[in-house]
Amino acid sequence: MMKMLSRYIAFFVLLCPVLLYAGTNDNEILLDQSGDTLKLYVDQIGYGNKVCGSISSGACATDWTLTGNTVTMDIDMIGNLNQIFGPTLFDSTDVDLKLTGNSNVWDWNVGYGGSADSSVVDVDISGNSNQFDIDWAYNASAERLDFDLDINTGSSNVWDINIDADDVTWNVDVIGSSNNFATTQSDGAYQSLTMEWVGSNGDIDIIQSSGTCPTGISSCYGVINADFDSENAIVDIKQKDTGD
Repeated sequence: MMKMLSRYIAFFVLLCPVLLYAGTNDNEILLDQSGDTLKLYVDQIGYGNKVCGSISSGACATDWTLTGNTVTMDIDMIGNLNQIFGPTLFDSTDVDLKLTGNSNVWDWNVGYGGSADSSVVDVDISGNSNQFDIDWAYNASAERLDFDLDINTGSSNVWDINIDADDVTWNVDVIGSSNNFATTQSDGAYQSLTMEWVGSNGDIDIIQSSGTCPTGISSCYGVINADFDSENAIVDIKQKDTGD
């Protein structure tokens, strides 16, 4: 009996490292795409999935380089600790992104060194402690962006979204407590932000800076329409006719 028990324990100890090692492997998508009229559909369900464009020690490391016009993109990630990274160049593109889960990361550079014109972005987020860092256009050519962000439930999320483009319509709906939201709309005419915020202890920073008007435009301006239902919130709004 003791011999059998000893063999069983030895077998279990040998098996454990294999099981632990297998558990550290995550699903990964490394995409390098160049071309127009792409239709991309991604569904990842589970823990620790990645759509890559770097990362490194957490694996993947580069790719997700997407360049093209008239792109239709539908990404649906369900689970915790999922990550989306990568440089992206596109015009006339529809992006539909849905993230459901906690501690997810979305970090995108769109239009850096190229263009990002005439796009529609719909984002639906549910979950807690997620982090989002979106840089749209930088100083690249970027005109006409419709951006809808719907946080239908979740707390302690952090957003840092910078949009450097002309003619931006930015709609934000947030439900949840202790969320931190920072956004900048810069360098263009006709900037519009509509926000509906429900939840306590929110920290909201909004900057609209017209900067340099597009060619042929003599007057640049921004409009903010915000509705806050919140206790202990901190709201900081700045509107400027300069680019500083």
